[in-house]
Amino acid sequence: MGNHLALIIEDDSGQADIFTTVLHVAGFETETIMDGQEALDRLAEISPDVLILDLHLPTISGDEILAQIRQNERLAAMQIILVTADALLARDIQRKGDIALIKPVSPAQLRILISRLWSA
Repeated sequence: MGNHLALIIEDDSGQADIFTTVLHVAGFETETIMDGQEALDRLAEISPDVLILDLHLPTISGDEILAQIRQNERLAAMQIILVTADALLARDIQRKGDIALIKPVSPAQLRILISRLWSA
């Protein structure tokens, strides 16, 4: 796969480590950001192939980040995996991303979903 970038926006370092490990195995370069404003600033500079977006973040919520991404034509092709610990929220926002996951996300679950997303 090589040279594909996945941006992980997740404030839980343990969960971010799981995402990073699985994405590296899948052949992605990764970058992790733990703050909503920093994520928006970085998305103004890069266009990742895959975005893992936690919905509960410091400074700016993942939902607001997602709304801004959807308004940006440059980021339109990016695959987005939304993650939250709130099962009701996951059900409500499922249509806004490519996949919505409920935390904690297991490495096996993420591996399967990344392969499905990338082959779609």
